[in-house]
Amino acid sequence: MLKKHCLFCDEIVPITPEGDYDKYNSCACSPGGSYSLLRESYEPINALPHAKKRDMLHIISAYIRETTDNGAKVRLSADDLDSIANSPKIPVTLEDKGNRLLQYLYRHANSAEEPVVIHPLSSSYNLTYSPNLQELVYIIDKLSTAQLLIREGMSFKLTEAGWAEAAASAGGKKLKPCCVLIPDEEHLRTEWIEKLLPRIEQCGYQPRLLAHGNSPGGEQYPLELIADAKLIVADLTDLSPEVYFAAGYALGLNVPVVWTVRESDADKLNVQIQDIRPIVWETAEELAVILQQRLTVQ
Repeated sequence: MLKKHCLFCDEIVPITPEGDYDKYNSCACSPGGSYSLLRESYEPINALPHAKKRDMLHIISAYIRETTDNGAKVRLSADDLDSIANSPKIPVTLEDKGNRLLQYLYRHANSAEEPVVIHPLSSSYNLTYSPNLQELVYIIDKLSTAQLLIREGMSFKLTEAGWAEAAASAGGKKLKPCCVLIPDEEHLRTEWIEKLLPRIEQCGYQPRLLAHGNSPGGEQYPLELIADAKLIVADLTDLSPEVYFAAGYALGLNVPVVWTVRESDADKLNVQIQDIRPIVWETAEELAVILQQRLTVQ
């Protein structure tokens, strides 16, 4: 029997060759199930920088587990990983991660108080998209304290409240409106659309990009949208006075504002940097990570 190291859960498992793909059977990514990986993608994924593997691979493992647990097949290639990791469907807050555990128990029980065994727990932290067991245990403790579940060893039961919460969250969570204010500069707009808006959406917001100017795809800053927003992200790159005005209007309405500015423009700001404490960024990828960290604790 052929065996291979699963790149996403770190187990050595039986594989079944299927054309250009290898099917990985019954690893922690899909206990009792399987997923397929394009054979030629194995080495490129294995050669990824350690930091990227640390930040991404546990998310892919969790995606595989949740998808296959819902009865769908998973066929992956190296080109799929970034889009999966940056999908707005991936939970990033502890609350949303906890909801995924409630939903898992909901799928595997017929009613509240019916026990569901999770074994081994030590390799099941992908149930909550967590990077390690410690976070899973913390989430379980929070849900227990909130009286949403009962844990007895490896056996878990949803309380009546937990059952109701799982049923509600399984139907999808409404995203909060968010306005992203940037100057009307084509390259900047492309970076935000492709790399930053998906991260903001992951954090529970529905971002609307407002780029001041008259170019196709750009919008003026409608004050009614800003007034209705639950969050404003204002990028001061290119020192647009319209961004200052719109963000200041939001502050006057007590709408939270997260300021950002590209490093090359940080020393040119029209206000003291300590007054607004913007996130200073060099690359869109770097800003995406910092924004996610900031918005997760909003």
